[in-house]
Amino acid sequence: MGFWTLFEVASMPILEVLLISVLGAFMATGYCNLLNADARKSLNKIVFVVFTPSLMFASLAKTVTLQDIISWWFMPINIGITFLVGGILGWIVAKLLKPKPYLEGLVIATCSAGNLGNLMLIIVPAICKEKGSPFGNKEVCSTVGLSYASFSMALGGFYIWTYTYHLIRTSSLKYQALKASDENEEVPKSPNLDYNANGQTRLLEGGDQGIAVSVESSKTLDEVEDQPIVSKQPGSSKEKDVASWTKLKEFLHKILEELLAPPTIAAILGFIFGAVTWLRNLIIGDSAPLRVIQDSVKLLGDGTIPCITLILGGNLTQGLKTSKIKPWVTVGVICVRYFIQPLIGIGIVKAAASLGFLPSNKLFHYVLMVQYTVPPAMNIGTMTQLFDVGQEECSVLFFWTYLVAGIALTVWSTVYMWILS
Repeated sequence: MGFWTLFEVASMPILEVLLISVLGAFMATGYCNLLNADARKSLNKIVFVVFTPSLMFASLAKTVTLQDIISWWFMPINIGITFLVGGILGWIVAKLLKPKPYLEGLVIATCSAGNLGNLMLIIVPAICKEKGSPFGNKEVCSTVGLSYASFSMALGGFYIWTYTYHLIRTSSLKYQALKASDENEEVPKSPNLDYNANGQTRLLEGGDQGIAVSVESSKTLDEVEDQPIVSKQPGSSKEKDVASWTKLKEFLHKILEELLAPPTIAAILGFIFGAVTWLRNLIIGDSAPLRVIQDSVKLLGDGTIPCITLILGGNLTQGLKTSKIKPWVTVGVICVRYFIQPLIGIGIVKAAASLGFLPSNKLFHYVLMVQYTVPPAMNIGTMTQLFDVGQEECSVLFFWTYLVAGIALTVWSTVYMWILS
């Protein structure tokens, strides 16, 4: 496959995202006013609760079987490594370039969570259909490639809606605490200059409120100074055990909340229906008695990608005006996603292949490498909208990373296929 042919194939999904984002940005302007802040927030909740879970369930239940899950055992590990490596590199970027504290989670998320869903679903089958593809028969390649991409999307979604979800929610808590601190900042108090004050006097005054302090006239200053200072003794071991158990319960409760996010539940159900034959035969196939369920869920899932992309464009209009993300932070995220991680990915996949951990299918190797190269997951934008933190900054990061992805993803795809040829 020639370079320019590959460039066209790899660029089309990115260009589609950018074009739909521009439409979303236009819909959010005053000319249309169809995607104002409230509309984007409401649409985002529908995406989170209905569209995304439907897409994940429909793709998994149809394309992933128990045999696939067993033979592709290295893919969950590979995706976990992408999140681990990206998370470490993102943490380094955040510490070196020092964005706002409540934006650190967003920086780490955009470095670690890649778009392992819709882009893979578009890119992998498209490359299979091109002339000169190194992956064999077009039809077989497209079918297998769709299964790889669906499995990648489901696994990526599981990581995103646990690890990345936790990062954005933590950032939201930091942001809310910062806002509360700013709102509750005390007004400086002026000293009381009333020399005729009695036993009940206000030592400090600030606006309409003062601090009332009661002075016991029966004790002199010397008597007060002579009183022993009683230090607070540490709690008993029983109290410490109770506190530790309370913290453990709170931690487990948080993990359970994140695991019960609608997309995560849908991914688990999709795995179950795909792996259990009799459940799969109930909803999958032309003769399945409950195939209308699968068709309905798929119809809902088809709305996920356009809605997320429109929201992304709508947030961009506000983000370019009010974003507090520093330009060099954006550069740092781009370097991590498109220069450092792909090199690490090549090394990991080649090492795994040499150790015999991977099936011999070259397309499987290609998908594993591409997982290190894709731009940030658009679900991050869904989360920032959901928790009302860093929406504008997320839009700016997405704009530049997806703009660069058109070239970076094409170049690295060429390199990967050259390595596998």
